[in-house]
Parts: sequence; C-alpha cells; structure tokens
Amino acid sequence: MTSSYSFDPAELVETQSVELFDADHPLCLVQGGTLPGITVAYETYGTLNDAGDNAIYICHALTGDAHASGWHDGDTRPGWWHNLIGPGRAVDTRRWFVVASNLLGGCQGTTGPSSINPQTGKPYGMDFPLLDMHDFVTVHRALLAHLGVRHLHAAVGGSLGGMQVLDWALSHPEDMDDAVVVASSSRLTAQNIAFSAVGREAIMRDENFDGGHFAEHHLNPDVGLAVARMMAHITYTSEEGFEEKFGRRPQFDAATRGFGVDFAVESYLDHQGSVFITRFDALSYLYLTRVMDYFDPFADPLALSRVQASPVNFLVMSFDSDWRFGTQHSRRIVRHLLAGGLPVSFREIHAPWGHDSFLLKIDPYLDTVRAFLERRQVHRSATHGQSRPHSRHPRPSQLARPRVDEMASQSAVPSPLRHRLAQEAQ
Repeated sequence: MTSSYSFDPAELVETQSVELFDADHPLCLVQGGTLPGITVAYETYGTLNDAGDNAIYICHALTGDAHASGWHDGDTRPGWWHNLIGPGRAVDTRRWFVVASNLLGGCQGTTGPSSINPQTGKPYGMDFPLLDMHDFVTVHRALLAHLGVRHLHAAVGGSLGGMQVLDWALSHPEDMDDAVVVASSSRLTAQNIAFSAVGREAIMRDENFDGGHFAEHHLNPDVGLAVARMMAHITYTSEEGFEEKFGRRPQFDAATRGFGVDFAVESYLDHQGSVFITRFDALSYLYLTRVMDYFDPFADPLALSRVQASPVNFLVMSFDSDWRFGTQHSRRIVRHLLAGGLPVSFREIHAPWGHDSFLLKIDPYLDTVRAFLERRQVHRSATHGQSRPHSRHPRPSQLARPRVDEMASQSAVPSPLRHRLAQEAQ
C-alpha cells in the first residue's frame, strides 16, 4: 500500500480556469435558482484525439479539487489521485485525455458560496442558491463542450465523486461508455446524514459564523470547521487503521494526564483540523454535504429507462473496512442496475484503511480499474486492430449478473471471487 512519490518534471501541470454560462444564458439550477455565469477550475492530462472520444472525466470527493494528478511547481506532494492517474497507471494518460475539475459550489477556483455575487459586489454567503447533484453534472458537461470533447470513454469518481458519476450515467448515458463508481452510495443512511449534520452544526454554531456572512467581516468559523473535519476524518478511517497507525501511543514520552493533546491520535486529528481551515471554505462544506444528503437517483422512476436506452457499462467497487459508505451501499447500487438489466461489474476489495482506501495505492483495486477501462482495447487488439468499435449493447444473456468475467485481466478477479460476487449482488 505504501506510496513513494518522486517528482517527475514531465508531469508538471497547472490549474486552468474558464468562464461558463453568462447573463444571457445563465446556469439554471434544479432547485430553481440561477447563476449568471460561473468560473470553473480544471486540469487536463494527456492528449485529446481527433475524434474527441478518448476522454475520461474525474469527479472528486467532498473536499477535493481539480488537481487530481501530477505536480504543481514547488509542491512536495502530487495531486490527490496520483496513484490512479498518470503515464502507465490505471487511468493511463498516454492513452486517455483526462479531465478533472473543481465542482460547482467548491472553493478551489470554481464558483461557490464564498465567490462574489455580481449583483451585490459581496460574497454570496448563504444567499448562494441550493445545489443538486444534477447541477454538478450540468457544469461538467459544459466544460467538456468547451474542451471539444465529443464523447467520454468513462467517468470515474470516489465517494461524492462516485455519486456524480452515477447521476451522470443515469441522466445522460449517451455521454459515456463506462462509469466507475468507487466507495460511494446512491442514498445516504440516517447515520451518514447524522455525521454530516454534526459537522454542519459545529460550523453554524461557531461564534464567527455570523449567519454565513463571516467573510464580509474578515472572520472565519475556524473552530467549527476544524471540528467538522476532525469528525469527518474519524469516519474516513477504520478502527483497524487507527490502531495500526496510532494505537494508544502517547503524543509525548512524559505525558501527564490532562485535557490537552495527550495521545498521538489526538495530535493527528488536531493537525487535520488545523490544515483544513487554511484550504477549505466553511460554506462549501455546508452546501456540498447537503447535496449528498438529498441524493437518491433511483427514486426517479425514469432513471433506469434512460440508461436502458443507451446502456453504460458500470464498475462498482467497495472496501471491506469502509464504514462511511460500506459495501452494502455498493451492493444497493448493483442491485438497482441489475434490476434494470444493465451491464455491471462489482468488486469488494480487502483493505484495512477504511473509506480513504480509494485514494491509496492498493494494487488489486488499481488493477481492477485498469482492466475495466482497457478491456475493449484488448478486444480490438485480439481482432488484429479492426476499427469497428466494440458494441456498447451487450447480449441479453450477459446481463444476468455483474460482468466481472468480461474484465480483461482475469487475474484481477479470481474465479472464486467472481462466483461469490455474482451471488452477493443478486
């Protein structure tokens, strides 16, 4: 699992930005609001082919950004999904044109609640309109049109990113061939909502919150935001992961009992909170977690009918130690897709590091993603480079169970596991 990052000047990247929509053609939001124009921060890796159809879109999780891979000048660490994306990696930038953006409502270069409201000249604050998962997808699609992408080979995302991918594949299946949904959910449980509710309350009860208009007074609800991050980090790591990394180790050799930072795990959480307040916006935290709470795409009676008309191939993956979005969340997605007769592969990965496993270098996980994305290219090579594209419409007999056995790398999914997954997902 260990990741050693060595700087490669060939992977130097810069975050770019583009203005999308305008006053004459505003962004119309699902909940009824509009935005007259938005800025979107994004990065690209690799080269778009002449047909404009070798693109893969990367959707980030709650606190992510457009810097998914590669290095910014002067950085000591690469982008947040560098383990997955890059030359020769699972999402191979020698083969694919990869696009990653900061989502709408974020705070890393894309318009969000702390952006300036052009009508008032002040930050939007809580006047920013409520958002929906569909709104994220609308902006992603507009960015692709700007970049000249005509069709996606795949959309890939973990956690909230996986929710975006699922929503996109169900609402606009004609946009893509494949959808990769990792450590995600199609509907939050009461416990999931409760976790986010505690984080939001910590922020809104901070004395500096000021009804969401703290930026106008040059304040920030640092205490509340740090506590929200600390709480969230507990849900991102498994009990086994905490034990392996910290155990009950004291922070200082000669620690005396008190109410300070006595244990190493306390120091870790304190550090995570302190770093978070320097890079993330409290209002973005409120808005984005609320979008997750209300996400329930299969409640739409037309969701499956749309994708049935233009089938997308799904890969759904989970990690056995994830208790934020455990395997039962992924199985629910698989069951819905199978009920609609859709082609879906499913794999649960053993890893002791909890929800954040999707960000780590875990070979069985990365190998599975690679095999899924490259399986049609393997098919074309086997047919001596014939140019006829592999059919997106599987035979009816292929839809009876998750299509694990279609994956190009059989070693990535051993046959006993394929048999078990087929039984579990049905």
